Amino acid sequence: MHRALITGLVISASVALAACSGAASPTAAPPSPAASVAAPSPAASVAASMAASPAASQAPATSDAVAIQNFAFAPASLTVKSGATVTWTNSDAPSHSVKWDDGTTGSPTLATGATYTRTFATPGTYKYVCGIHASMKGTVVVN
Repeated sequence: MHRALITGLVISASVALAACSGAASPTAAPPSPAASVAAPSPAASVAASMAASPAASQAPATSDAVAIQNFAFAPASLTVKSGATVTWTNSDAPSHSVKWDDGTTGSPTLATGATYTRTFATPGTYKYVCGIHASMKGTVVVN
Protein backbone atom coordinates (compact mmCIF):
# COMPACT_ATOMS: atom_id res chain seq x y z
CA MET A 1 0.00 0.00 0.00
CA HIS A 2 2.85 2.35 0.82
CA ARG A 3 4.40 1.68 -2.62
CA ALA A 4 1.05 2.46 -4.35
CA LEU A 5 0.83 5.80 -2.51
CA ILE A 6 4.37 6.77 -3.52
CA THR A 7 3.74 5.70 -7.13
CA GLY A 8 0.56 7.81 -7.21
CA LEU A 9 2.40 10.86 -5.87
CA VAL A 10 5.20 10.47 -8.42
CA ILE A 11 2.71 10.24 -11.29
CA SER A 12 0.77 13.29 -10.03
CA ALA A 13 3.96 15.32 -9.69
CA SER A 14 5.11 14.28 -13.19
CA VAL A 15 1.80 15.35 -14.75
CA ALA A 16 1.88 18.68 -12.89
CA LEU A 17 5.46 19.39 -13.95
CA ALA A 18 4.73 18.46 -17.56
CA ALA A 19 1.76 20.83 -17.61
CA CYS A 20 3.84 23.66 -16.13
CA SER A 21 6.83 23.22 -18.40
CA GLY A 22 4.92 24.29 -21.53
CA ALA A 23 3.73 27.51 -19.88
CA ALA A 24 7.28 28.68 -19.13
CA SER A 25 8.17 29.33 -22.77
CA PRO A 26 9.48 32.92 -23.14
CA THR A 27 7.75 33.33 -26.52
CA ALA A 28 4.31 32.20 -25.34
CA ALA A 29 1.52 34.76 -25.52
CA PRO A 30 -0.28 35.69 -22.30
CA PRO A 31 -3.14 33.30 -21.48
CA SER A 32 -6.61 34.21 -22.70
CA PRO A 33 -9.11 35.45 -20.10
CA ALA A 34 -10.90 32.11 -20.18
CA ALA A 35 -7.63 30.26 -19.52
CA SER A 36 -6.75 32.55 -16.61
CA VAL A 37 -9.89 31.69 -14.64
CA ALA A 38 -8.98 29.51 -11.66
CA ALA A 39 -9.80 25.85 -12.19
CA PRO A 40 -11.79 24.05 -9.51
CA SER A 41 -9.17 21.32 -9.07
CA PRO A 42 -5.57 20.48 -10.09
CA ALA A 43 -6.88 17.77 -12.41
CA ALA A 44 -9.07 20.34 -14.20
CA SER A 45 -6.05 22.67 -14.51
CA VAL A 46 -3.99 19.93 -16.12
CA ALA A 47 -6.84 19.04 -18.48
CA ALA A 48 -7.34 22.69 -19.43
CA SER A 49 -3.66 23.27 -20.11
CA MET A 50 -3.44 20.11 -22.20
CA ALA A 51 -6.53 21.12 -24.22
CA ALA A 52 -5.12 24.55 -25.16
CA SER A 53 -3.39 24.54 -28.51
CA PRO A 54 -0.42 26.79 -29.34
CA ALA A 55 -2.41 28.36 -32.19
CA ALA A 56 -5.24 29.31 -29.82
CA SER A 57 -2.88 31.05 -27.39
CA GLN A 58 -1.15 33.08 -30.13
CA ALA A 59 -3.89 35.58 -31.03
CA PRO A 60 -3.31 37.92 -33.99
CA ALA A 61 -2.26 41.49 -33.15
CA THR A 62 -5.64 42.85 -34.28
CA SER A 63 -7.55 40.75 -31.72
CA ASP A 64 -8.68 41.82 -28.29
CA ALA A 65 -10.66 40.02 -25.62
CA VAL A 66 -13.33 40.85 -23.06
CA ALA A 67 -14.07 38.37 -20.29
CA ILE A 68 -17.58 38.14 -18.90
CA GLN A 69 -17.07 37.22 -15.26
CA ASN A 70 -18.54 38.07 -11.87
CA PHE A 71 -21.48 39.79 -13.61
CA ALA A 72 -19.17 42.31 -15.31
CA PHE A 73 -17.34 42.89 -18.60
CA ALA A 74 -13.57 42.90 -18.03
CA PRO A 75 -12.23 45.26 -19.11
CA ALA A 76 -15.31 47.50 -18.95
CA SER A 77 -13.68 49.83 -21.48
CA LEU A 78 -11.46 48.57 -24.29
CA THR A 79 -9.56 50.69 -26.85
CA VAL A 80 -8.67 49.04 -30.16
CA LYS A 81 -7.45 50.06 -33.59
CA SER A 82 -9.79 50.22 -36.57
CA GLY A 83 -10.12 46.75 -38.09
CA ALA A 84 -9.66 44.93 -34.77
CA THR A 85 -11.78 41.94 -33.85
CA VAL A 86 -12.94 41.74 -30.24
CA THR A 87 -14.00 38.44 -28.66
CA TRP A 88 -16.26 38.21 -25.61
CA THR A 89 -16.07 34.97 -23.59
CA ASN A 90 -18.62 34.11 -20.90
CA SER A 91 -16.72 32.78 -17.89
CA ASP A 92 -19.74 33.04 -15.57
CA ALA A 93 -22.14 30.19 -14.76
CA PRO A 94 -25.21 32.29 -15.68
CA SER A 95 -25.86 33.15 -19.33
CA HIS A 96 -25.11 36.64 -20.62
CA SER A 97 -25.29 38.53 -23.92
CA VAL A 98 -23.87 41.59 -25.65
CA LYS A 99 -26.51 44.15 -26.70
CA TRP A 100 -25.36 47.29 -28.56
CA ASP A 101 -26.78 50.70 -27.55
CA ASP A 102 -26.85 51.80 -31.21
CA GLY A 103 -29.23 48.96 -32.17
CA THR A 104 -26.61 46.92 -34.04
CA THR A 105 -27.33 43.19 -33.84
CA GLY A 106 -25.56 41.79 -30.79
CA SER A 107 -24.81 38.33 -29.54
CA PRO A 108 -27.19 35.49 -28.88
CA THR A 109 -27.46 34.29 -25.29
CA LEU A 110 -23.97 33.10 -24.29
CA ALA A 111 -23.82 30.04 -22.04
CA THR A 112 -20.71 29.36 -19.95
CA GLY A 113 -17.67 29.13 -22.23
CA ALA A 114 -19.48 30.55 -25.28
CA THR A 115 -17.91 33.36 -27.30
CA TYR A 116 -19.09 36.24 -29.47
CA THR A 117 -16.91 38.28 -31.84
CA ARG A 118 -17.31 41.58 -33.62
CA THR A 119 -14.93 43.37 -35.99
CA PHE A 120 -14.78 47.17 -35.74
CA ALA A 121 -14.00 48.81 -39.09
CA THR A 122 -15.09 52.37 -38.26
CA PRO A 123 -13.55 54.59 -35.55
CA GLY A 124 -15.92 55.64 -32.79
CA THR A 125 -17.24 54.78 -29.35
CA TYR A 126 -19.45 51.70 -29.13
CA LYS A 127 -21.43 51.20 -25.90
CA TYR A 128 -23.06 47.92 -24.93
CA VAL A 129 -24.85 46.16 -22.07
CA CYS A 130 -25.72 42.61 -21.18
CA GLY A 131 -29.16 42.00 -22.69
CA ILE A 132 -30.05 39.87 -19.66
CA HIS A 133 -28.44 41.94 -16.85
CA ALA A 134 -28.75 45.65 -17.74
CA SER A 135 -26.40 46.67 -14.90
CA MET A 136 -23.50 45.12 -16.86
CA LYS A 137 -22.10 47.81 -19.17
CA GLY A 138 -19.10 48.10 -21.47
CA THR A 139 -17.52 50.34 -24.10
CA VAL A 140 -15.29 49.70 -27.09
CA VAL A 141 -13.37 52.75 -28.34
CA VAL A 142 -12.08 52.34 -31.89
CA ASN A 143 -9.23 54.61 -33.08
